Amino acid sequence: MQSVCRIIDQKFCKWHMKSLKSDLVTLAITGAGKPYCSQLSNDFHQLIRAQTGVCYGRLGSGLPSPADVVALCKQNNIKRMRIYDPDQSTLQALAGSNIEVILGVPNTDLQNVAASQDNANNWVKNNVINYPNVKFRYIAVGNEISPLKCMAGCPDFVLPAIRNIFNAISAAGLGNQIKVSTAVETGLIGISFPPSAGTFQPQVQMFINPIVQFLASKGAPLLVNVHLYYVYINNPESVALDFALFTASGITLPDGVKYQNLFDVILDAIYSAIEGVGGSSVEIVVSETGWPSDGGGQATSIHNARTYNNNLIKHVNGSSGTPRRPGKAIETYIFNLFDEDQKIPEYENHFGIFLPNKKGKYPISF
Repeated sequence: MQSVCRIIDQKFCKWHMKSLKSDLVTLAITGAGKPYCSQLSNDFHQLIRAQTGVCYGRLGSGLPSPADVVALCKQNNIKRMRIYDPDQSTLQALAGSNIEVILGVPNTDLQNVAASQDNANNWVKNNVINYPNVKFRYIAVGNEISPLKCMAGCPDFVLPAIRNIFNAISAAGLGNQIKVSTAVETGLIGISFPPSAGTFQPQVQMFINPIVQFLASKGAPLLVNVHLYYVYINNPESVALDFALFTASGITLPDGVKYQNLFDVILDAIYSAIEGVGGSSVEIVVSETGWPSDGGGQATSIHNARTYNNNLIKHVNGSSGTPRRPGKAIETYIFNLFDEDQKIPEYENHFGIFLPNKKGKYPISF
């Protein structure tokens, strides 16, 4: 989430606005005095089901202890969690909770893990094997690494690190339980219109293509951080807010495929891209998505955050899937459990669905 997603090219943006005839964009941005959705429940005990989890970032002030966070998740039926590093107190709190976990290998660890199998074995021993009562689901080797960013060779470490972590997990007899992948951003996509023509940017293909092929060979998903808010703020005059918030009536693209929301457009563009490089069997897990409630102008509001996350949950937990991959739920992790006030820019501070006092920031249900 370190850079603005630019998955929607200008051709799509202009066509979309023309086809919708500026369909209530202004009303969607301002709310125009409309009340909050009356069907939203105040019951936080139905927060997350089946395919939906939460991201637990810890760069905030006054946050609850990991033990209290795990208790909060259990109380609210949150059964999946993404954590970004092997924080020992968090892993201890998760032991025996039955919460499924995406465990991150931090970007700062990649070079060491990629350097040798022994290093990767030690990492897995210290952070996975030593926690037999934690229900690990995926290991995310790096977060949003990209050749498009100045990362001093870091992209070169990702695939070797994935291989070494995979070997360590397999040697421990956990290969059938824990899949090894990496989390990427949607900015890797070059062509996105129509989604059926989706391809990766030329500058990233030497990086991402072998990763996709490795994941396909191991039956592992690609983790993707999908932030529609960034797509919107990059194109506020040409991307309809209601299409991003799952409240539009839908549009039919020139290739005849109808899309109800921007989320599916982005996922299908990525599916097209990974299919084009040998990843037809690779599933996408949405490892981050959310909407800020403040800090970024009119589009960042409690109303929009609540609308996005509630509609997201309904969509991904249903059986519609996307037009390109229909008929199944979409495993998704809402960003973020709490606000993180140590991040910049300002809107990065306001993705949380809970307050530090463990009360819900707004009603959210299915």
